Amino acid sequence: MFDSLSTGFQAAFKSIRGKGKLTEANMRESLQTVEQALLEADVSYSVVQSFMEHVTEQALGRRVLLSLRPDQELIRIVHEELVKLLGPVDNSLHLKKDGCTVLMLCGLQGSGKTTTCGKLAQLLMEQKVRPMLVAADLQRPAAIEQLKVIGKTLGVDVYADLENKDPVAVCQAGVKQAQASGAQVVILDTAGRLAIDETLMGELKRIDRKMSPDQVYLVVDGMTGQDAVNSAGAFNEALELNGVIMTKLDGDARGGALLSVKQITGVPIKFIGTGEKFDALEVFRPEGMASRILQMGDIVQAAREAHRIVDERDREEMERKMASGEMTLDDFKNMLEKVAKPGLMGKMMSLLPGMGQMKELLDSDEATGGIRQTIGAINSMTAQERRNPKIIDAQRRARIAKGAGVQSPVITQLVKQFEMMKPLMQGMAGGGTAERAKMLQQLQSGNLMNDLSMRGMKSKKTTGKRLSNDERLKLRKRREKELRQAKRKGR
Repeated sequence: MFDSLSTGFQAAFKSIRGKGKLTEANMRESLQTVEQALLEADVSYSVVQSFMEHVTEQALGRRVLLSLRPDQELIRIVHEELVKLLGPVDNSLHLKKDGCTVLMLCGLQGSGKTTTCGKLAQLLMEQKVRPMLVAADLQRPAAIEQLKVIGKTLGVDVYADLENKDPVAVCQAGVKQAQASGAQVVILDTAGRLAIDETLMGELKRIDRKMSPDQVYLVVDGMTGQDAVNSAGAFNEALELNGVIMTKLDGDARGGALLSVKQITGVPIKFIGTGEKFDALEVFRPEGMASRILQMGDIVQAAREAHRIVDERDREEMERKMASGEMTLDDFKNMLEKVAKPGLMGKMMSLLPGMGQMKELLDSDEATGGIRQTIGAINSMTAQERRNPKIIDAQRRARIAKGAGVQSPVITQLVKQFEMMKPLMQGMAGGGTAERAKMLQQLQSGNLMNDLSMRGMKSKKTTGKRLSNDERLKLRKRREKELRQAKRKGR
């Protein structure tokens, strides 16, 4: 996400890192790199000017120039200004306590509007809210069929009337049916065009006037740059938008639309689409997005993703086991199987500080092969060995390795990693929010998941390579030291 923009920012921070003496001249040079990165990302020129004025005013202050870590001070300033640029945002859907809440989605063809209707329905169902979809895009018959398929996939009711050619009548009938069926939210999928024209705007105005939707959201393609900002302005003049849903941010999006739309139109971004699946719709958080752009990670979103892949019952049972110290290799295997889904590990790692650059590597077949190798090794153990891996001696280790098709050192490393992880997980289960965040960072800094995923790649390169006695001794001492440190942190 926004790789080129992130690379430009990192180049600016790197240019002042380690300088013997920081002056106003070399600070201005770094700020020019920041400005260039924003312009290349297709951020509106007026937005860049305003942003750089605020950053420059603070960066050239005495506090930064005399700081022992001026690069960190500059990162802090840029992060704060990015948050101001993107926010504040009210993410609430303002659902009614009684009756149906009507949400109207609009946008140009190709922006992902119909798919976003499904994503929004999925998000509502996760919040125990029952939605209904209404197919009001009568200009494109394929859109009606697409919405029906989405509804069937998600288990959501869809109202469609192929005979009626009046979108207002279809919306009215859809809302009436939703009220009769007990649906709490109605999502109207309205018509789109390849470009903004009077016919499109006239139809949307009629729906808006007759239906009086509670919220009107514009769906825009984040890869279209300033075109997305221009269309947001035009739609907002006609409909008074409540928010923007920006899609396709998992693709080659430069970031110009994301950083410009709020400042230019005054319309906040409320949700972002980060993938093709229906669960790939995130509540937009300016703080988290600013951190991702600056490659600082987003621990809050990482926790939310973790909650998505583990259901509430499993999560409660896992926390109980971690808190009591009962966690076994079976539990560890179940956790790995959930994380090993295609693309999921790369996404999770991209949300952790300092791990964004590992995304492509962790999404590779070799990386997921490393996790599958770990799961295979655990499957080769007896039930007793999975409950108490400390009993695994040299003979057992050789048997497990043979059954899993790996070398014995892989089993040794797996057991050590598990024993290292247990006290950290126990502390995470027993602590509050701050303690959990701290433990997450400790797990990440220990590169546990990275070690597991990289094992498949390392095994190919190191097969047949023998370590010298000195190398083995150094390796054993380093691992024992890491284990002691992890245990102390877990107390």
